[in-house]
Amino acid sequence: MTVFRTPGRTAIGTWVKLPTSDSVELLARAGFDFLVVDMEHAPLDVLTVHQLLGTARGCGVPALVRVPDRSPSTISRVLDSGASGVLVPHVDTVADARSVVSAGRFPPHGSRGYGPTVRAGAWGADVPGYRAAGEQVAVVPQLESREAVAAAREIGAVEGVGALFVGPADLAVATGLDASSAEFAALLDDVASAATELELPLGTAVGTAAAARALPRHHDFVLIGNDASLLGSAARAVVADAR
Repeated sequence: MTVFRTPGRTAIGTWVKLPTSDSVELLARAGFDFLVVDMEHAPLDVLTVHQLLGTARGCGVPALVRVPDRSPSTISRVLDSGASGVLVPHVDTVADARSVVSAGRFPPHGSRGYGPTVRAGAWGADVPGYRAAGEQVAVVPQLESREAVAAAREIGAVEGVGALFVGPADLAVATGLDASSAEFAALLDDVASAATELELPLGTAVGTAAAARALPRHHDFVLIGNDASLLGSAARAVVADAR
């Protein structure tokens, strides 16, 4: 997916958790390469996501959606609303990967319902574009378990998978490993090797820019913080400076 291929540097994005289009506009103006609207760890419904995606499109910033689960209906609806792709949590097996890719593609290559009178089809004015985009949707599996890491090459090889993404917090919890341990680093190296072999973009998420700079291996895209944490840290900095 081209949004994750920024020539000469890592693409920088952030999560959108706040249910206001103003947040999307501010993040776009800040210069992020892409945004990911977070339905998994934020109380965002489909209508709110639809509005956030509309703002992102108007601002010219690519926006993906992290869906809350592998539900085909949710994947289809956010793609119809104009999402550039989907991040899907807890994709642990090849069967999981095939299922979510199918949910994002039209028959005969998938099971997504066909309805071009939506934003992704320019409300019916661009039916060919809607059809073509449906065949090129990037589905990004989040690898968050030991099982998923072991199957990373096979998951990445599924046609329609657009990148590999490691959810470091969930992976650490699922494995019971310290994120600074050598064993945990070996798991991350396994995913990085799989992405390199398959020529897929590799992504992850961190809390701060310093953490992004300190990543020990190359990533094509990194999510740094989220709109709520960025607002909170900026507010704390102002208060601390004023006192």
